[in-house]
Amino acid sequence: MEKRAMASPQRSRHSSSSSSTTKRMHAIQVDSVQRWMEDLRHMTEVECMCVLQSKPIGVDEDAAQGEFIVTGSVHITRDNLQALLKRALVVSTELGKMFQRLEKGQWQRVHSTAVRANCHVRSLVHEYGAVQNTPPEMHKYETSLLEKCTELTTITERCLNNEDEYFLKFMKEAIHKILTDVSDSFSQMIDMALANEIQVLIRQIETSDSVYTIGSAISNLLSLTEDGPQLCSIIAKEGGVVALFKICRQDCFSSLYAHALRTVASICCVEEGINQLEKVDGILCLADILTDEACAEAARAEAAAVVAQITSPHHSSTQHLVSFLESMQDIVTALIKLCESASCGEVFLLASAALANITFFDSMACEMLLQLNAIHILLQACRDRQRVDTPYSKDQVVTIMANLSVLEQAVSEVLQEKGVERLLLLLDEKPSSSSLSEVAACERVQQKAAVTLARLSRDPDVAQTAVQLHAIPRLIELCRSPAERNNSDSVLVACLAALRRLAAGCPDSIEASDHQQLIRPRLVDSFLLCSNMEESFV
Repeated sequence: MEKRAMASPQRSRHSSSSSSTTKRMHAIQVDSVQRWMEDLRHMTEVECMCVLQSKPIGVDEDAAQGEFIVTGSVHITRDNLQALLKRALVVSTELGKMFQRLEKGQWQRVHSTAVRANCHVRSLVHEYGAVQNTPPEMHKYETSLLEKCTELTTITERCLNNEDEYFLKFMKEAIHKILTDVSDSFSQMIDMALANEIQVLIRQIETSDSVYTIGSAISNLLSLTEDGPQLCSIIAKEGGVVALFKICRQDCFSSLYAHALRTVASICCVEEGINQLEKVDGILCLADILTDEACAEAARAEAAAVVAQITSPHHSSTQHLVSFLESMQDIVTALIKLCESASCGEVFLLASAALANITFFDSMACEMLLQLNAIHILLQACRDRQRVDTPYSKDQVVTIMANLSVLEQAVSEVLQEKGVERLLLLLDEKPSSSSLSEVAACERVQQKAAVTLARLSRDPDVAQTAVQLHAIPRLIELCRSPAERNNSDSVLVACLAALRRLAAGCPDSIEASDHQQLIRPRLVDSFLLCSNMEESFV
């Protein structure tokens, strides 16, 4: 059975840059001297603090402007998280340097790095613990971590000016073990501190009646998800997905649906997020929003983004898809309608990405789409630059086409909608910039267009139409010219397969020399010949 083409959904560059633009604007509005003092606090050399027994300068009982003070304000919570992440990065960097210098036997630098890391850790613990309502179990980690940091500083000092190789080898192993323990303990402590701060944001979402306060808390959660899957896991475990879906079930917060669902989509990049979505019947909520035409397009688009995320073929767990099947008819119908009515490229991208992923795991979805006139809707969208404006959107369309082409009944619709002509245009897809993601998207478009053409060409009418539209010269060009396919081996294999299928249906359409090199040998031999072929620049 032929393997289906894989979708790779991606938001437009405009949406991915919006949050970074907001951050830059915030940075511009802050006084430059104040920013310098904030950075200095985290990045300056800290040996001077050893003289003061690691007592930080400037933190007292009136420290109303301190970094970690909780006042119930969303802005203060955001500042707490940013300060905590900044300090954690500094300590992690020092520990990483220490591992490298230990391997090289640079004992003087190992010790000085241990001193700096020790001071940073003590400063963080002192400042954070002095003003936060930290959970009791966190104090245990703090105590243990401080003891290990002291031990690390002491043991590295013993290695200074010692040239006994046996002693240094023994000490290196001991230091490596302590350093590993310090790194693990520090990571656990930071995770607990982040969880404590995230709980503040989630409580604001759950208990506040203010749209502004809830919206600000959601914005902070969304910005945290951009810092990686580890924070997404913490947010999910602390009940972030549950709180966000509560918002999406209340009509009075309809203006926040899109914002909340975008955050849910980000959290669901990890299994914990999907598990939480399953527990609160999130799929049913998504179906309700998607099928409600009175709901704002932005909210329906973000609901589509969540569907695209949870149906991604990259997820190892698929248990949640069992409940998804119960609502699949409604969701697929709503998504193809959203593709048809999309007001902009990003809305179309999100809806089509969700459909592309859905077509992977159940053939029923492909049959539904054919009944819903999906081929006509998608090919019409490709002619509308307002909806299909990037290689990423074309990637989704051709993925759906490739998966639909497995069904025999798709052939007549493709011919009726002049789908073969569209596939040949997609074979010409080229990146408009040197962006690696755009280049990769163009390669996927070319590959999947060739795969779709090969599948459809089982039908003699399709093969004849493709030959008449000069598909064979383009496929040969893609095989023989590495630059035309961006040196992509996957495009080469797909084009060779399409050529062989067309040659089987129309044997007289290929010249003898091309037949000798590209059709007659085994596929692997033709592949090796073309992949090692160098272009002539004469």
